[in-house]
Amino acid sequence: MPSTEQRSHYQLTFAVLAVAVSAFALLQSLVTPVLSEIQVDLGTDQTTVTWVLTAYLLSASVFTPIIGRVGDKVGKERMLLVALVALTIGSVVAALSTSIGPMIVARVIQGVGGGVLPLAFGIIRDEFPEKKVPGAVGIIASLAAVGAGIGLVLAGPIVETLDYHWLFWLPAIVTALAAVAAKIVVPTSPVRTPGKISVLPAVLLSAWLVALLLALSEGRNWGWTSGRVLGLLVAAALLAVAWVFVEENSESPLIDMKMMRLPAVWTTNLVALMVGFAMYACFGFLPQFTQTPSQSGYGFGASITESGLILLPSSVTMFAMGLLSGTFVRLIGPKTVVVIGSLISAASMAILALAHDEKWQLYLASAVMGVGIGLVFACLSNLIVAAVPPEQTGVASGMNANIRTIGGSIGAAVMASIVTASVFPNGLPHESGYRNGFLMLTGVFIVAAAVALIIPKVGRDVIEEHLVGEVEHAELGMVAAGTLVGDKPE
Repeated sequence: MPSTEQRSHYQLTFAVLAVAVSAFALLQSLVTPVLSEIQVDLGTDQTTVTWVLTAYLLSASVFTPIIGRVGDKVGKERMLLVALVALTIGSVVAALSTSIGPMIVARVIQGVGGGVLPLAFGIIRDEFPEKKVPGAVGIIASLAAVGAGIGLVLAGPIVETLDYHWLFWLPAIVTALAAVAAKIVVPTSPVRTPGKISVLPAVLLSAWLVALLLALSEGRNWGWTSGRVLGLLVAAALLAVAWVFVEENSESPLIDMKMMRLPAVWTTNLVALMVGFAMYACFGFLPQFTQTPSQSGYGFGASITESGLILLPSSVTMFAMGLLSGTFVRLIGPKTVVVIGSLISAASMAILALAHDEKWQLYLASAVMGVGIGLVFACLSNLIVAAVPPEQTGVASGMNANIRTIGGSIGAAVMASIVTASVFPNGLPHESGYRNGFLMLTGVFIVAAAVALIIPKVGRDVIEEHLVGEVEHAELGMVAAGTLVGDKPE
């Protein structure tokens, strides 16, 4: 336990953590409404520009657990500095990029910054007075949610006032200052976890994900039966099997496969994977749909600001569901809420697929999507916490959040392949591509609801205990942020 002297400046530490998490959240969403502009400026196509989103999610999927694990062993404050420097360097490279290759590399570097989330929660546990920990965790998680929502809205004004390069210059300045502040303010980590760091699981995880995503995103261009696509799919399968084997036999696995085999854990994580798949796919392509010139027979020729505002209702309703989720869980149980939330989300995708001729229909679909996803995210954490021993709560919750990000990286690649299956000579997709894509996402949410039906029933006493201890303090943020919910002091 840190001394009183060490804790005397925990408010300053909190300020640094708040800035770091907010910057990461902004970078996650700022580029979403401007993918079309980046596509034109860097002279690429819609399939390739999607990697600006996919590469960031893929990198964060791999590096979030790595940075968190390394921080436990060598010092959380050191790895916080590494994460902030990665965000800064990645932002500078992105701002200076004049072609799609360096831009994608920059986004991979930025993904390393995903480690700020587990590190922030760990530092709070180490440095804060025990009674302050739940509230601080809730505020940090809430900042991640609010930052992501604000990013969708800020992108337009920034681009229209300056240009899209400032979507990277501004975060670079903020994260550079935060890195300096972290070096000065954040104290040396008093808690270390002994043991070696396993590199091979991380290499295999990234290898099979890259092989799978490359095959999915390039299948249309190369041909789904071409040697390259089939070879990548076979390689992805073999690497995934090798990754599972290595994780099961590792003394320090990135993802605990023994825990993953628990019925309540694997079913809940499968729902998380599908919800992440559909949510990120929608967020990546709904702005591009609205920005399509109406002369194409669909779309609204919306500005970047307008397309970001269409996604804003989802953030608002997602946050609102965080406020109400505790009541719903107590009344009908988390499993039922997940089923209902998944079906509500499916309805929102059906609206986008079948009724997208007026802007109000898109606003409605966005708001409905936020309701559904907000309910699901709130209850996934409760189900995970109830399924594992108390000492594994943080690891299991973090794993669940990371699986959502992995699902998002796959979803963005699959959606790109479906949307661009048929394009006009000018490179714009046919309306049928978007319709088929949103219908596919409808099906994904329906399958998620079906999987939720087989989640083992959780005892009400376990849920009540978790709700009393956590929801009152941190429910606002952990619902919408999708971060390390349930991570609390030992």
